[in-house]
Amino acid sequence: MATVKIPTPLRVTTGDLDTVKGNGKDLISVIEDLESQFPGIRERLLDENNELRRFVNIFINGEDVRFLDSLSTTVTSSDEISIVPAVAGGSKNLL
Repeated sequence: MATVKIPTPLRVTTGDLDTVKGNGKDLISVIEDLESQFPGIRERLLDENNELRRFVNIFINGEDVRFLDSLSTTVTSSDEISIVPAVAGGSKNLL
C-alpha cells in the first residue's frame, strides 16, 4: 500500500489523519480505495468528469502526476503520494 499524505483541508474526511495508506495499481485505483476508507475524499479530488480538480495537485515521489500519466500513473507499495491544494493569491506591486 502506498503512503498518502493528506493536507489539512482534507483531514476532515480522514478523521484528522495526516498520513493514510492507499492500495491500487494506479492513482485512480488508490483514490477509489481511499474513497472506500474515507467516504467523500474522492469528490474533493476529482470533478464531475472524473478528472483531477483544477486546484488540486498530486505528486508521486515528488513528481507532479499532470506531467506523468495523470490518474493512470502507476503506483507501487513503496510510493509516497502527496495531495497538495493549490495556493492562489499574491501581493500588489507597490513600486
